[in-house]
Amino acid sequence: METENPVNYKYMGRSFNDLSINDDSTAFSDCNSDRSGEFPSASSQNRRLVLACANSENSDELIRQLVSDLDSCSIDEQKQAALELRLLAKNKPENRLKIAKAGAIRPLISLISSSDPYLQENGVTAILNLSLCDENKELIASSGAIKPLVRALRTGTSTAKENAACALLRLSQVEENKVAIGRSGAIPLLVNLLENGGFRGKKDATTALYSLCTVKENKIRAVEAGIMRPLVELMADFGSNMVDKSAFVMSVLVPVPEAKTALVEEGGIPVLVEIIEVGSQRQKEIAVAILLLICEDSVLFRTMVAREGAIPPLVALSQSGTNRAKQKAETLIELLRQPRSGNAAARHSDVSV
Repeated sequence: METENPVNYKYMGRSFNDLSINDDSTAFSDCNSDRSGEFPSASSQNRRLVLACANSENSDELIRQLVSDLDSCSIDEQKQAALELRLLAKNKPENRLKIAKAGAIRPLISLISSSDPYLQENGVTAILNLSLCDENKELIASSGAIKPLVRALRTGTSTAKENAACALLRLSQVEENKVAIGRSGAIPLLVNLLENGGFRGKKDATTALYSLCTVKENKIRAVEAGIMRPLVELMADFGSNMVDKSAFVMSVLVPVPEAKTALVEEGGIPVLVEIIEVGSQRQKEIAVAILLLICEDSVLFRTMVAREGAIPPLVALSQSGTNRAKQKAETLIELLRQPRSGNAAARHSDVSV
């Protein structure tokens, strides 16, 4: 597996070794447990859940019973067991390890392939909630969860798709799982969720793609799946609350030559220049970093950026931005002011973003 690491950027003998944007994680709110399914009524089942969440002995006994019910011949019993395990894992972190140790993971994974949408949704969400426990991630993946989660990402309800994206994100935090998730067909489905999902779906897709695309082969899969179009569209929509997220995903992709070409073809240059003009300080910095990456080896792209009117806002940023933004803006200005000087000046490596 080839994971790309940030490399210093060198230009005309100058080395910039502190150009990374270290607060990128704040662009993403990590996929946490599901946001539905709290105790909606005063039924006897829900009362026992409340008691189980309050009392360790009650929860141990209930968990054992619910895991047994997952193998019931009754779909209704399976649904109730999956729902209650999902809620126990959501509302009390220590239950996540208990549920896994009780043997729930494999039967829950089997429910993800169910043709019953409610059963599938609860299976997906229970696995998501269990994956919030770091100790469970490897067991979930080794038990065969990745392909069923990808299937749910393709066929599930909107909630199942969102929670499947979150669960895949959690599993991708184990480095060895990133290639397996990419090769399972998840990337095009996440790109589709990014393009066509609701706000939560888009947010969850960007977070998962950001994690998965630290692996080179997943970058290429994402570009081939058409990711640049929705990223450019989201970056252009300042009211979407997705400018930062989509820009950070793009920054991970653009070291790949295919991504640079796709970005330009999808109209990304004027969008990036606009961000430098009117975006937040962080947005301006990441936009400059992306433009540096696409311009470093291409006279054509430099010319396009210059013609788009990038130099005046870059000059303004070089005077009023953060120290890192100033450095990046100054370097890009130097590149743009000699657009036909050949490729050698900026060839050494990628810009760290």
